[in-house]
Amino acid sequence: MIVDSPILGCAVRRSAPLGGGAARVELTDGRTVVVKEGAGVAAEAAGLRWLAVPKGPPVPAVLALAGARLVTEHVPPGRPSATAAAEFGRRLAALHAEGAPAFGAGPPETPVDAWIGRAPMRNVPSGPEWAPWYAEHRVTPYLRTARDSGDLTGAETALIERVCDRLPELAGPAEPPARLHGDLWSGNVLWSTDAAWVIDPAAHGGHRETDLAMLALFGCPHLDEVLAAYDDAARLAPGWRDRVALHQLFPLLVHVVLFGRGYAGQTVAAARATLDGC
Repeated sequence: MIVDSPILGCAVRRSAPLGGGAARVELTDGRTVVVKEGAGVAAEAAGLRWLAVPKGPPVPAVLALAGARLVTEHVPPGRPSATAAAEFGRRLAALHAEGAPAFGAGPPETPVDAWIGRAPMRNVPSGPEWAPWYAEHRVTPYLRTARDSGDLTGAETALIERVCDRLPELAGPAEPPARLHGDLWSGNVLWSTDAAWVIDPAAHGGHRETDLAMLALFGCPHLDEVLAAYDDAARLAPGWRDRVALHQLFPLLVHVVLFGRGYAGQTVAAARATLDGC
């Protein structure tokens, strides 16, 4: 990545790629920042600002945004610990409790068209029930894309459609919209010297169990401590563990769309587990 100085306010001493279009950049004034380029950086910046609530997980400050380039605070790396994980669980509960205007609502004054990773995502505010919105705006669009590309077979598509048809009975007790990070896999949790920070959000109003299911999808250090502290701070509804696979359907379908049929088996297994658990 070639980084020019105007957006940064001073010259660049050196930079190192971090992946995903981002680089760690050392400036001649002694600061270290993260510079990211891409079509989704404006939505990312809005998401970071929306998630920066007083008692929530720390998020990197947005330092500058110009066109397709975003500059954020650099988070010094550290090691995961059980203590930091428990604090992360409590802070995540506080973030979710900040709420959102509706299921599907994005950060204030942002367009409907957003991103999750490199995949387009639409933040369409919906009615008071989570299940219809999740089926229409989080599962079905990616299911159709995966089917049309041949990455899911007709039989596999039909199985996931059965989940959508039964979502109202599978969704569990009604809950108000939570303020979600929206892409909370372990790679978007940065363990610093004293806390777990969150980065790269796909922020929107959704069901709080979705963020927790995303944490479990690809493994998170000290996940048991995170979940226990969260549950102590904001009691989860009965049966939430049985709904983890349901909430993982969305990110798994995104992975099928982005990376192909290699994720089809895990996606189909999540659909079967959801139906078998009801």
